[in-house]
This record gives sequence, structure tokens and C-alpha cells, in this order.
Amino acid sequence: MSTELQHPAPEHFILHISDTHFVADNDLLHGSVDSDENLRQLFRDFVKAQVKPEALVFTGDLADTGRPDAYVRLRNIVEPVAEELGAKIIWVMGNHDARTAFRSGLLDSDAGEESVDMVHDVNGLRIIALDSTVPGKHHGEISDEQLAWLSDVLATPAPHGTLIALHHPPVPSPLEMMAMFELREQSRFEKVIEGTDVRGILAGHLHYSTFSTFGGAPVTVASATCYTQDLNVAPKSMRGQNGAQAFNLIHIYQDKMLSTVVPIGEFSTVYSVTAEQMAAFEKMTLEEATAAMTAPGEESAVEPSTDVEAADGELAESVR
Repeated sequence: MSTELQHPAPEHFILHISDTHFVADNDLLHGSVDSDENLRQLFRDFVKAQVKPEALVFTGDLADTGRPDAYVRLRNIVEPVAEELGAKIIWVMGNHDARTAFRSGLLDSDAGEESVDMVHDVNGLRIIALDSTVPGKHHGEISDEQLAWLSDVLATPAPHGTLIALHHPPVPSPLEMMAMFELREQSRFEKVIEGTDVRGILAGHLHYSTFSTFGGAPVTVASATCYTQDLNVAPKSMRGQNGAQAFNLIHIYQDKMLSTVVPIGEFSTVYSVTAEQMAAFEKMTLEEATAAMTAPGEESAVEPSTDVEAADGELAESVR
């Protein structure tokens, strides 16, 4: 049983992580969340997939209060993983971050309180880290100077187009209270990217996964790795919860961006299929595959061929 592929392999693969909110060593965020361990768990889970992203993009709020030691611990966790994967690390500022400590701890820079705007080349894909933070505030803004800089950068198309990574997403929220903390004057940002080679926007800040479009480009918001926002709350209220943490897989195809949400944590197995079993399954005819997938107690009018009987039994049991 063979199926013709309708989509080519993706041109680029990015790991999108957000809102790690590291605190002081040995402390728990809000007294209950182990931010360090959550990120370690993410990487322990991810390596099982045996795939290698080209870049790890962290879209802000990396340290909860901008502590220098938090950036050191974050870097010590991430850099060995990135080296093993052969991936570039792209750090983006968030409203909880402090520019001077962020620059010193993650970028080895002494540029102090300057806006942290950077351009990265990832095998022909341009990723722009755009600083949407306002020091001392939780809402986001992009200054006139930043917009002019961004316009100049985008004036020259990149070989494989551009992704913009920023903390504050240019999207609405079902939580009314988030309006206080959103990116302001979004239309000015939209005018700059419309008609350019921007293929997607990556953001964080909301502590839940969501998707939209902006300026003709898809927007993907990665949930937090620390804690998440409960969306089943009464109007004009908020509730942070220690659960539903996730990260995103970003696959860039010739004509689209695919965003896939991956929960963090270990969950009970319903069934599993090995690569060997799948290979045997693919050799079956459609009728044989249907027989293999028949649920216990059901009858199938098809008898599997002797060539696949051995694989049939094990595979059928695993997928049920």
C-alpha cells in the first residue's frame, strides 16, 4: 500500500520555544513551577524524535525578573543541546527580560539598554529578532527607529524569505485582560511588512498557543514552557495554571508555514508502531491493510496474504 506524497520536504525546520521565565537558582516560579526542569523535560522529549532543527528560536520572557544568573543557567541548558543538534540559537527579548543582563548573559554584548534587534541567516532563511519591549512596562511597542530599520532590512529580499520573531504577537486575544499587555499601534508594523518577503511571524507572551494572520503573513504564538493561561475563565479574569505547557515545530515549505503544537511531558501510551512495523504495513495492499486494522470482535472479508501475516498481527495489535 503506497501513497503518493502531495507535499515536498520542507525547506526549513525551526524549533519555537517561548516564555521560559527562569528565576533565581533553586527557586520556583510563583512558588510552584520549576521553570528549569520544564525546559529540560522539553529537550528530553524532543530528542526522541531524532530530528535536527536548523535553529532554536526563543521568543522572550526568558528570565522572570531579568536576573543575570537566570540567563547563565538558561544558556548552560540550551547551548549543549543546540550544539548536539547543530542548531543556531536565536534569543528574543520579552517584557520580563532586562536588556543589559540579557545582552551580557546571552549575547556576550555590552551594548546595554539599546533595543535588541538582530538579523540571523539560517541557510538562506532570514530570521529577524525584533525587540517589542518597553523597559519597565508589560505592553509592547515598536519605535519609529525600529520600523525604519526593519523597512530597510526588508527592502532586500532574502534567498528563502523572512521570519520575524518578537515577543508581543500582533493578534487579538479571547482574554479581555490581555488588551492591557498587547502590542500597541499594530497597524504601523503591518504597513512595514505588507508586500515584503515576510513568510511568517513567531511570537510568545500570551502563555497559550494561538494562530492568526497579519500583514498577509501567518502568525504563530508558542505557549509558555513555565506555566500557561487558563482560557476557561470568567470574563475580565485570569488564571495561570501549571499545565498545558508546549512548544512549536515550525516547518517552512515553498508556499506555506506549518506550525505544530507539541505538549511538554510524559503521557500514557495508547498504542505504538515501530518503523519496522510501518514498513511492513506499507507493503500491504489496501485490502490487507484494512484487515490488519479491523478491531477485535469485528469480521473482515479479506484474508491477509502469507507474506504479511507475521507483521500483521503485531501491527494490528499496536494500532488498536
